[in-house]
Amino acid sequence: MAWSWRYEGANGESVDGPTESFGSQADAESWIGQTWRELAASGVTSVALLEDDRVEYRMSLLPVAE
Repeated sequence: MAWSWRYEGANGESVDGPTESFGSQADAESWIGQTWRELAASGVTSVALLEDDRVEYRMSLLPVAE
């Protein structure tokens, strides 16, 4: 099983980002925890965690509205 991230823009379209592959979900989540600010600054508004081709979950990188 390979884990990776898909990067999405404001309209939900796929956008370019680092092509990283991880051996576990924990490794992928640790990596996104360290890099999400740079991704958000480059225009990525959400990410989807993939296990091979299956989407495990999606997550917004936008700040929470108060």
